[in-house]
Parts: sequence; C-alpha cells; structure tokens
Amino acid sequence: MAPIAMKKTILHDKNIVLGVCGGIAAYKSVDLLRRLVKLGARVRVIMTRSAARFVTPMTFSVLSENQVCVDLFDETDDAPIRHIAWAEAAQAVVIAPATANMVAKLAHGIADDALSTFMLAVTCPVMICPSMNSNMFEHPAHRRNLKQLESDGNHILSPGEGALACGTTGPGRLPEPPEIVDRLIRFLSPDDLAGKNLLVTAGPTREAIDPVRFISNPSSGKMGYAIARAAEHRGAHVTLVTGPVCLAPPLNVEVVPVVTVDEMAGAVFSRMEKAHVIVKVAAVSDYRPVNTETHKIKKGEGEIQLALERTTDILKTIGRRKRDGQVVVGFAAETRDMDTYARRKLEEKRLDLIAANLIGPPDSGFAADTNRMTLFFEDGRKTVLDVMDKDAVAHLILDQVVDLMGRKGVSVR
Repeated sequence: MAPIAMKKTILHDKNIVLGVCGGIAAYKSVDLLRRLVKLGARVRVIMTRSAARFVTPMTFSVLSENQVCVDLFDETDDAPIRHIAWAEAAQAVVIAPATANMVAKLAHGIADDALSTFMLAVTCPVMICPSMNSNMFEHPAHRRNLKQLESDGNHILSPGEGALACGTTGPGRLPEPPEIVDRLIRFLSPDDLAGKNLLVTAGPTREAIDPVRFISNPSSGKMGYAIARAAEHRGAHVTLVTGPVCLAPPLNVEVVPVVTVDEMAGAVFSRMEKAHVIVKVAAVSDYRPVNTETHKIKKGEGEIQLALERTTDILKTIGRRKRDGQVVVGFAAETRDMDTYARRKLEEKRLDLIAANLIGPPDSGFAADTNRMTLFFEDGRKTVLDVMDKDAVAHLILDQVVDLMGRKGVSVR
C-alpha cells in the first residue's frame, strides 16, 4: 500500500492579492507576505502611495517574486488592464492594514487609486483588517462603514487593543501576522464540521511524587493542538482539554487546562455527552504513585522504592459510554509491533479510528513538527500516511472523521 502523500494547506497554490495601506502597521504586512508565501500561496501586492512611504515596493516585490502595483498607469506589468486581470485571477484578497480612508472608499464605491479601483472589480472572498488610532476606529462614521462592508459580504478582522504608535491605548492595533493567516485559513476552509462539537485532549499528564517531582512523558501537545486548530478552521465548536504544554492556545477554541489524569478524566467525562466527535490525543500517565509525599523526598544513601497504581483508563471509559452516532478517535504511540498493538487498542476500547505511529524516528512522535501516521479503522481498513507536518495530518484525520460521521448517518456539510 503506497503512503498517502502530503495534504496541502488551503492556501497552497491560491492566488492571493495583499492590499497594503499607509499606516505604521504596514511593516507587519512584510511578515504577513512572507508567511503566505511560505504556505505556498502565490501573492501579488497592491500598495497605496501612502503605504510606499512606510515600506518600499521593492521589499514586497522581492518577497513575493512579483511586480508590485502602486499606480494604475505603471506599465511594468504584462497585463494591459492590470487591475482587472488581477481581480479576475484572485482567489482571495487581504487588506492589511486597512486605513479609515480605504475603509470609507470601499464602503462607498470610490475608486481613485490602484487599490480601491482594483477592489471594485473583485468577486472573490475579501478579508479586511482595519488598523488606526482608537478614536478614529470608534468614530461613528467609521463604524457605519465597517457595517456596510460586512453587509456587502466582506469579512472584517477586528483589530486588537493595546499601545498604538500615536501614543494612545485602545482598539485599532493590527493583529499579528500569524493571527491574520490563521483567520484567512478559517475564512477559506470548508465548513464541513459546522454545527458539530469536537472534544479534543492533548499534551501529557503529571502525577506528583512529591512537591517537586512527578511522573510524566515527553508529549509536546503539538498533535492535539493541530487537531483542535484544524477542527475550528472547519467550523466546529472545539473544546480542548490540555495537559501542561508550552503552546499558544488555538484561536476561538475553548481551552480547559488540567494536570493530572483524574482532572483530565473529569473534564472529559463531564463534556463527552454533548460531543459529536471525541479525539483523544493526550498521552495520559498509566500509573501514579500510591502515596504522594507532602514534602520533598531528601536524597539518602540507599535506594527507595516507589509503589505505583493504575490510573483511570479515559479512552476505554469513553468507548464504553459512546452513544449512537458519536465518533471516537484514539492515538497510539508504539516502539514496536505497531499494527498488533494498535488493532488491539482499537478493538478493546471500541474506537472508530486509531492513529498510530512508531516512536523513535526524528520525523515522528513526541516534540517533532511532523508525523508518520498509520490509520486503522473499525471495519478493518488501514491507511498509511506519508511523513507530513502535524497540521496536514490533522486535516487528513478530520477528513476521515467527516466520512465516518456520514457512514453513521450524521449529517455533515
């Protein structure tokens, strides 16, 4: 069986036009462009003349490997009517930063420069990222203009709050490029999990030996967080129950932090009834100390023995309580005999799907940014995935989840 090749990101090979307006936040657009290109997007940049006073067109041209448009009458491009040709080819448009002036132009159909003229010809999805002084952002005229743009079908990414370049503090700060990219991916992703509740567990658990020592494992939480992020991108309401990790929480995801197995079990069991899908990625401690010392155990001359007891088998309990139509996905990290152990776990814990991988290779498993997974299904099917980044693995697993939901008679989009 040939491995399934890398799943591309939603932005791969997309024709995206990045509009840049004149504001101090224009410097963030350089990083935004770099990130879009890294994800495989083909990006063209249109700048206002004011934007070119903050960042040179040459910077964007070098990073995008394309001509940058500042003037409608610049004849350096091959297209005879460039703004029309770019609009017809565009599959998404992002304006970041969008000034109050540009928002007003777009809301009222004014076309007096390259960017505003181009926008009147655009028919693809548009995301507008306002950035300006707080008083300007809160002005009734500007708020009316944003509402008009939303009613016209544009997606508005609200600015953040904080210290602004003008010295004031409040709303108007352009979101950081990773957030803009993340929301663009959400904006363009299919809504095949819309209306569905997904419960995801991630990271390790910790069982205390004494106040400064614990039993745990090297799980980084990256795979579980990737699943949660991908599910949110596809429209699901996601609850992420997570052990201690050093990762930023995915946007628009309910995060429930826990430490011990019992805390994770309580959080999961109290929420599983409402979940359409449960994806148990967390690496849970199978054993814990029978007794936890109140004070730090001091080093002595001899050996010490640590008595251990079994912890709650969260996944087995989930499988036993699984209701009709509910999809349950488990994970298995093995050091040998992966197929045998994964299939046994699949059957014993009444799972619909288990994603297994061998621990050891540097491109798979704990802490790695990539994974080499094999999917085992309840009906006996087996699917081998090629080595790919964990975000891509997450979407491939969710593709299978959507299929399993359909097989169970659960409506999906």
